[in-house]
Amino acid sequence: MKRSKILLMISAILIALLLAGCSSDEKQEKAENVLEEHRTGSMELKYADQFHVDYYDDGIAVVSIEDGLKYLVIEGSDELPAWLPDEEIGEMTVICAPVHSVYNAASSAMDVIDAAGALDSVVMTSTAASDWGIEKIKKLVESDKIRYIGKYRAPDYEALLEADVDLAIESTMIYHSPQVKEEIEEVGIPVLVERSSYESDPLGRLEWIKLYGLLFGKTVEAEAYFSEAEEKISSIDTDSITEPPSVAFFSVNSNGSVVVRKPGDYVTKMIETAGGTYALDGITEDEDNALSTMNMQMEAFYDKAVDADILIYNSTIEGDLETIDDLTDMSDRFADFAAVKEGRVWCTDASTFQKTTGAADMTLEMNKIFAGADSDEDMEYFHLLSR
Repeated sequence: MKRSKILLMISAILIALLLAGCSSDEKQEKAENVLEEHRTGSMELKYADQFHVDYYDDGIAVVSIEDGLKYLVIEGSDELPAWLPDEEIGEMTVICAPVHSVYNAASSAMDVIDAAGALDSVVMTSTAASDWGIEKIKKLVESDKIRYIGKYRAPDYEALLEADVDLAIESTMIYHSPQVKEEIEEVGIPVLVERSSYESDPLGRLEWIKLYGLLFGKTVEAEAYFSEAEEKISSIDTDSITEPPSVAFFSVNSNGSVVVRKPGDYVTKMIETAGGTYALDGITEDEDNALSTMNMQMEAFYDKAVDADILIYNSTIEGDLETIDDLTDMSDRFADFAAVKEGRVWCTDASTFQKTTGAADMTLEMNKIFAGADSDEDMEYFHLLSR
């Protein structure tokens, strides 16, 4: 039974349920009990908390995403087992794994999919070649091996159908254009909305590779890659750092506001793991804003970070810096900063945050910086601003 037939069958089930009035708590409880009887275990997740996977008999997996979406993954088979309750099917999006033709509109997922050895299965993207900082992906998009089909909010639906896409991966940006998600689903393509950017631990972001391993049939490769990254993190030596340096991680936007990471997000965790302290701990957070960044006025940032031992400029948002003059040109207040006076200002590589798999190596490079590195030789993710 092909995916389209499964989806048609599920639609028929839903119609039958509606006609029969089958929506009682009792029937739902029965469905959950049947699932529990066939449960065989769960995916081991040490750091990620934005998704969960339960395994069941007959190669069935249920993926639960933190925003409430659930996915029924039929792994290694194209038929639904007889024991699976109809009521529970109706609540989920069905994905037949392994997927072979994927539209990926979540740029941070591309690097992870590549690390799992499944990049050949990605046929389309919503990120133009010029917007890719990862050279390998950029070349694939330029050569049309991964086809750019327009921004996530206006994809080429005909192209999706012509390519027989069996899964669309979206970031949470799709919730700004919910009609696009609905239209993709209406043509029979399941949509997975991934939330790796909401993980508060850098290894939590990377641990999404296990989910992609499940979906692409690359479980062994995904587990191996994650284990290697975990070992790198555990090898970091902070004992040589006698006094943890205070670190400000930021960028300046076009209107002069300073964009900083909220305390507790994955970047600040990387700083702490590498042996530093976050200079902006204690800044007021907007509890209603799920973003991991916030804007500060220059005066407020000055008060919190003027004495920071190290400044790290995030080039991902507003572009790269090469010299300290590039920074002070944005605001003459930066000339007063201790790190500017002492030449301890670093900048991220423009592709840093498209390289989700770089979490371990990026943390290792931070550790070198915090231990007193005065050169960016052999560094991939950071460069030291010259005077």
